[in-house]
Amino acid sequence: MVPISGSAHSTHTSGVDRLMASYRSIPATSAVRLAKPTSNLFRARTKRDARGLDTSGLTGVLGIDPDTRTADVAGMCTYEDLVRATLRYGLSPLVVPQLKTITLGGAVSGLGIESASFRNGLPHESVLEMDILTGAGELVTASRTQNADLFRCFPNSYGTLGYSTRLRIELEPVTPFVALRHIRFGSVPELIAAMERIVDTGGHDDHAVDYLDGVVFAADESYLCLGRRTTTAGPVSDFTGQRIYYQSMRHDAPGTQKAKDDRLTMHDYFWRWDTDWFWCSRAFGAQNPRVRRWWPRRYRRSSVYSKLVALDRRFGISDRIEQRHGRPPRERVVQDVEVPVGRACDFLEWFLDSVPITPIWLCPLRLRDDHGWPLYPIAPEQTYVNIGFWSSVPAGDRTGATNRAIEAKVGELDGHKSLYSDSFYSREEFDQLYGGEAYKTVKKSYDPDSRLLDLYAKAVQRR
Repeated sequence: MVPISGSAHSTHTSGVDRLMASYRSIPATSAVRLAKPTSNLFRARTKRDARGLDTSGLTGVLGIDPDTRTADVAGMCTYEDLVRATLRYGLSPLVVPQLKTITLGGAVSGLGIESASFRNGLPHESVLEMDILTGAGELVTASRTQNADLFRCFPNSYGTLGYSTRLRIELEPVTPFVALRHIRFGSVPELIAAMERIVDTGGHDDHAVDYLDGVVFAADESYLCLGRRTTTAGPVSDFTGQRIYYQSMRHDAPGTQKAKDDRLTMHDYFWRWDTDWFWCSRAFGAQNPRVRRWWPRRYRRSSVYSKLVALDRRFGISDRIEQRHGRPPRERVVQDVEVPVGRACDFLEWFLDSVPITPIWLCPLRLRDDHGWPLYPIAPEQTYVNIGFWSSVPAGDRTGATNRAIEAKVGELDGHKSLYSDSFYSREEFDQLYGGEAYKTVKKSYDPDSRLLDLYAKAVQRR
C-alpha cells in the first residue's frame, strides 16, 4: 500500500482517537450523530437532541496499492477526494456515486449507485474490510470472514449499527476518456428492452459498454446513455460552464433510435451530474442563461444547492411563496427506488400517469455478491432498475400522499426504495422490507444499550 502522504496514517490514528474520545464523552442518555459539514439526506430529522461526534482527521485517502488495485480510505472521505487520488494511478472505485460530497462511509452505510452498477453492483460490494466504531463504543474490524454478521448488515444501516472509520476497497483501471452515445427511444418499453440486452451482453452494436444509465423526459422521449472507456484523444465537452449535461443528450429523432455521440474526460464523466445536481439546479434559476452567466462556476455544485434547500426548509420560503400566490403547499418527492427490470415499465407507466415529475433517471444494477445483503434484500442474479425522481408536487389532504402511493406501488412490483428521504412505512412493513430479525440480532450484539438510533426510528419516525 502506497501512503498518500507520510502523515496520512498518523493523522488518521489521531482522528480515530478523537472520535472515540468524543463518543465516550457523550452521556449514555444522549443520542449520538456524526458532526458533518454536508449531508445528502433528505428526510426529516428526529427532534431528539444529539451530540455530534468529532470526525476531523477521518476525511482522507490513507493509501493506494496499484498492484492489488486496492485503497485504504477514511470513512468520511468524499468521493471527490477519493477519485482525485485514484485517478493519479489510472484507477477508480468500482462505483462512483454521482455527487462529489457523498462520502465513502455514507455510500456504504446508506447505499449508492451509478452507471457502472450494472456490472459492478453497489459500492459496499467492493469493500474488502472496514473498521467500525460500534454502538457499544468498540472499534472492530469487519469483513466477509471477521465479524461477518456486522459486515453483511452494515449496508443500509445508516449509522444505526456504527460508523466506519476506515475501509479497504477494490479499484479498477480506467482510461483518460469516456466515449458517450445517447440513444433516443420513442417509448419506454423499447428503452427498457434495450437496457436489458446491454446488461445481459455487456455491449451494444459490437462495442463494449462500460457505463450505462438513462433519462426519461416523457413517455415518447427517453434516452439510454452508453459510456465506453477509451484512450483515444480528441475534443471533449465541458458541462461545468454554460452547457448543461442532461440537455445535451436530447436530439430530434421521433420514432427512431438515432444516436448522438459525445466525449468527456474520465474525471468530468464521473461528475457530469454534480454541476447541476442532475437537473435540480433549475429550481434555483441556475439553468437560466442570464443567471448562469453570473453564477460562479465554483458554486455550481450539488453541495451548494443542498445548502439552499436546507435554508428553504428552515425558513419555509417556498411554502410562503405558494401561499402568497394562493396555491397549496408542496409535498417533497425526492426518491430512488429499485424495481425488477421486468416490472420497470409498469412502474414508469404508472408514474408518468400519476406523478407530475420529469425528467426521471434510470440506472440498471445487478448485485456482484451472490449472498445478498440483509438490510436491502434485492435478489442476486437479477437485474433491477434504479428509478430516481427529485422534485415536489402539490400537497394532498394526507401528509405524504404521493410518497405513500409510490411506496405502495414499489411494494406491489416487488421493489425496494432507498431510505435517504421521507418514508411512511408501518413498523411491520418496514421490518419485512429492511432486514427485520437479522437487523435486530446484529443491533443487539453491537449496540446492546441502544446508544444509536434504531433504523426505523431514524428512517421513518418523526417526533
